[in-house]
Amino acid sequence: MKQVLKTTFAILASAACWALAAPAHAQDSPQPMRGAEVSAVDQAPDAKKYLGGKPGGQTKVARTYRDQPPVIPHAVENFDEITLEENQCLTCHGPDVYKKKNAPKIGDSHFLDRDGKKLASTSALRHNCTQCHVPQVDAPPLVENSFKGDMAESKSQKPGAGKKN
Repeated sequence: MKQVLKTTFAILASAACWALAAPAHAQDSPQPMRGAEVSAVDQAPDAKKYLGGKPGGQTKVARTYRDQPPVIPHAVENFDEITLEENQCLTCHGPDVYKKKNAPKIGDSHFLDRDGKKLASTSALRHNCTQCHVPQVDAPPLVENSFKGDMAESKSQKPGAGKKN
């Protein structure tokens, strides 16, 4: 009997709190932090055209931090989709053809397995190039940004300064 009484009082107390608090919450409408009503549909920015045409004809964008995946400095619209059987990127950037094609070789990290063991061929973990590498595009930043990165900082220092042993 005591347990039933305790449960009943708990239910009544929570109902009373809810009844008192509900009008206060109903009066407050969400205040937008992004300059638009919460229910308004986000406006996507205009699509930007990717820079570059023929591979090798564009200025490369400098990286801002060590191990940053480089952006793709050429058009990729007419490339085949990357599948399990085929990756058209490797026809120019693969370890056996990059010199003939005068293209950068894929990074050494692409030849490591999960445990860091060196593989004879590219790792299946790194087969989908566009998962990390994106085409260059000439677009203003979406938000104000003062990011410099450690590459910009190390270039402004004297030679040899800031090197890690």
